[in-house]
Amino acid sequence: MTAVIDPPLTAPAAPLVTPRFLGTRRPRRVVSLVARLVVPVLLLFLWWYATSRGLISEEVLAGPGAVVRALRELAATGQLADYLLASFARAAPGVLIGTLAGLLLGLWTGLSAIGERLADPVMQMKRAVPFLALVPLFISWFGVDELFKVVLIAVATASPMYAYTYLGVRGVDRKLVEAARTFGLSGVRLVAGVILPTALPNILMALRISLSVSLVGLIAAEQVGATAGIGYLVTLAQQYYRNDYMVLCILLYAVLGIAIDLGVRGLERLAMPWRRHQEAR
Repeated sequence: MTAVIDPPLTAPAAPLVTPRFLGTRRPRRVVSLVARLVVPVLLLFLWWYATSRGLISEEVLAGPGAVVRALRELAATGQLADYLLASFARAAPGVLIGTLAGLLLGLWTGLSAIGERLADPVMQMKRAVPFLALVPLFISWFGVDELFKVVLIAVATASPMYAYTYLGVRGVDRKLVEAARTFGLSGVRLVAGVILPTALPNILMALRISLSVSLVGLIAAEQVGATAGIGYLVTLAQQYYRNDYMVLCILLYAVLGIAIDLGVRGLERLAMPWRRHQEAR
């Protein structure tokens, strides 16, 4: 006689419910803007308070009022626009040549074993040498004219672009490249369609660093044989003991740095729209 085993009792399955889309939580623009301005405004207030109350002498650090008067003086004479245009005319070709050379060398060494053996040791040695140490040598080669300034800025910007591009290309997943090749991609199409988009975060970071380093190269270049430019204005302020002009030049470089950062951020949003969700942290 066999025993009959009843099937286990099971609770009825609950109906499936479509999960509610929570969306992407992003801070409001006003809140984000206020948060970004808190520290600069606080530093500006402390600067004004310390100089107006005599805690810091005007001979040591010019106050905001003196700096504003120096800015108005330069703007009224038209020298401010001339100096900014002169600096831009030197920095633009130098940055363009340096970043393009670093990008191409980074792609070559990252994609080719021969390129890595030939170019990478030289670039690593060049990266270890401060570009400011090359100023006397470049002066003996190119003189003190505009060519010297453009070459110095180009050399300064090439190293970070090369290093980050090389790391970005070498960081591309090998399986992704093999999968692309199975779909018939090769050569220029493989580089433009798979490798460059994958290495794009590193390349844009390299662009940000290269543009920042170009300001340092611009300062060094314009203090030798220049008759216009922001670096030349720094030299004049030092010669005539104009503390207000020195502080003004520092603020101008700070504004240029902020403009560079905002420009690269905008380029990142256009080139990598899929990374916008990372702003929600």
